[in-house]
Amino acid sequence: PHAGPVEGKNEAAMSELVPEPRQKPVVPMKPMGINTNLLGYIGIDTIIEQMRKKTMKTGFDFNIMVVGQSGLGKSTLVNTLFKSQVSRKSSGWNREEKIPKTVEIKAIAHVIEEGGVKMKLTVIDTPGFGDQINNENCWEPIEKYINEQYEKFLKEEVNIARKKRIPDTRVHCCLYFISPTGHSLRPLDLEFMKHLSKVVNIIPVIAKADTMTLEEKTEFKQRVRKELEINGIEFYPQKEFDEDLEDKTENDKIRQESMPFAVVGSDKEYQVNGKRVLGRKTPWGIIEVENLTHCEFALLRDFVIRTHLQDLKEVTHNIHYETYRAKRLNDNGGLPPMTVETEENH
Repeated sequence: PHAGPVEGKNEAAMSELVPEPRQKPVVPMKPMGINTNLLGYIGIDTIIEQMRKKTMKTGFDFNIMVVGQSGLGKSTLVNTLFKSQVSRKSSGWNREEKIPKTVEIKAIAHVIEEGGVKMKLTVIDTPGFGDQINNENCWEPIEKYINEQYEKFLKEEVNIARKKRIPDTRVHCCLYFISPTGHSLRPLDLEFMKHLSKVVNIIPVIAKADTMTLEEKTEFKQRVRKELEINGIEFYPQKEFDEDLEDKTENDKIRQESMPFAVVGSDKEYQVNGKRVLGRKTPWGIIEVENLTHCEFALLRDFVIRTHLQDLKEVTHNIHYETYRAKRLNDNGGLPPMTVETEENH
């Protein structure tokens, strides 16, 4: 009996409601027509700005290793790269000091600031590399150092109460200095790169390139590339880590044309056409370090710092460190290497 009145009420309510939407279909459309941008905008593009702010607060770590015989200008080149005295020469290293009997490893940290961006730069120098009569296995201390940094990071990572930000001492980039002989690579060069290209990003550079003529330089670069290929040595940027076509195109150009960078370093300034330039003075003129017609230093700097610095760090973390970590955990039966004994042994 109650159904009738309820239905009646519903019908009445319906008839009251029906005309309203018919009259107002146009109203909500108007603001959309006028302010499409306003309604369609969510603000995803601010994510980049948020990330920038966070990263600016924490700052960056970048660890660069230089390897090569004495006298190839390693310290000078690193100082030139970062436009400041960052290598061991400026840290009380005397010319009179004898060549170390074995490879010593010296890490020097600096904080460089530019445009509000702070970078903690660590330069890892390897005096004594390749300077002995018998250089057998002289890369071993370097490989050991690189792996120790991975181990340190892994230990911090598997701690129960781990730090929010683990100090990163892993080597992100290794500049390997090739002597400008104009001949082929020495067995030592090949052995070093063969062993270490698996554990670190190697960037080969031809040092003191001003000692070669342009033809010699072009020929030597081609020969070095060919020898690395024949010996199956992968230098950075490695082919298999190109993420997309854009990356591949850009990196192929670097791999096939620029590498190994033929460079000249200098921390002295000279006046050229009223401008102060970094250069080396010779009896027949000034070799300008940052002038691309004189040498490829500017290419190397742009590559390491302006375009690939973040990628060098990512490849170190996602590939080299992951490989080390997986092997380490495998050897340990899947357990993190965190026993008291191992702590004491290391």
